[in-house]
Amino acid sequence: MPKEQAKNKWSIILLVAGIVFISITLRSPLTAVGPIISSIRDGLAISNVLAGFITTIPLLAFAIISPFAPKISRRFGMELTLFLSIILLALGIIVRSLGTTSFLLVGTALIGIAISFGNVLLPGLIKLKFPLQVGLMTAIFTVSMNLSGGIGAGLSYPIANGTSFGWQGALGFWAILAIVAIIVWIPQLKNREQISETQKVPLLENQKSILLSPLTWSITLCMGLQSLIFYTTAAWIPAILQSQGMDADKSGWMLSIMQFSQLPMTFIVPIIAGRLKDQRLLVVIYTVLYLIGFTGLLVGPATLSIVWMISIGLAGGASFGLVMMFFSLRSRTSMQAAELSGTAQSIGYLLAAVGPVFFGLLHEETGSWFSPIILFIVTAILLFLSGMHAGRDRYVFPLSN
Repeated sequence: MPKEQAKNKWSIILLVAGIVFISITLRSPLTAVGPIISSIRDGLAISNVLAGFITTIPLLAFAIISPFAPKISRRFGMELTLFLSIILLALGIIVRSLGTTSFLLVGTALIGIAISFGNVLLPGLIKLKFPLQVGLMTAIFTVSMNLSGGIGAGLSYPIANGTSFGWQGALGFWAILAIVAIIVWIPQLKNREQISETQKVPLLENQKSILLSPLTWSITLCMGLQSLIFYTTAAWIPAILQSQGMDADKSGWMLSIMQFSQLPMTFIVPIIAGRLKDQRLLVVIYTVLYLIGFTGLLVGPATLSIVWMISIGLAGGASFGLVMMFFSLRSRTSMQAAELSGTAQSIGYLLAAVGPVFFGLLHEETGSWFSPIILFIVTAILLFLSGMHAGRDRYVFPLSN
């Protein structure tokens, strides 16, 4: 018995390690691009439009691929599907760093496709493997993603400009993490056949399409709106702060502070949400934080910019962590969680992809950042309304219709 317990404990440790290493590959290849986009543009002699499109390609891939991830995993099992997706991610990172425009675009597309599987399937895998610790494991998953995202943004510029590897090395560096994740995940493949059978349990006979549920659309809106805020602030917050008189270097640090401020909430909120039947109080909390941050950015003193950045960061971490929990809390099985995750992320990331472009156009048309910041506030209010509907204790898939 002690040997069996030790074996089970070791298996759990390997599984948690595998989830962590996959999680840290889902953001760093993306956030590494922004700080060195000018180096990439100058090195390849490409236009600003094409350079900006590089950051949009992964979001479009998320939108296109996410609905197919649950179907593929139902056929091959979550473990093997995730394993193959990490291999594709490593390949995409390597191809992207080969130094030509074509390789850059193809590699970026492969990265977006690969990350789509991790985004969609990990919430379902957590519900399947850790049904009694969904909150804690979701917290570990979301913190790992956001922490690696911050590190990716922080390291890419020093690698590109402080070493002989250049921007190609700064992009290719993250293949190391993907290769480590591949190795760490190998032990999970032996469970594929057993687990995939449980995933193939048919859905309830009287179940209607997931798209017919208003709750699905509330969760999808939550996913899309919080993603829109995240990617749009990442794109434009430094420019907004610079327009208020802040130095470029300091505005970059403000963005880093905002991103790292997400970490406490991405860990705490999933755990709290998992212990609550009704999560609407958490919706109120992140909405208040968003409103403090964006209102301060609009009319507050520039000397308190760090306060506004921390508020937005805390709100972003809370809203992201709660949406990730909705996939598990509002579904009954791991495959239902994956299907809900795929639907919400597909439509949600499509909405998010529009954000940076639309906010930039609005700035150009109005000649100021007043209207875009007002739009941030409106988005936060819409996120509040959809979150209040999604936060009630019920399921997308009812037992009876």
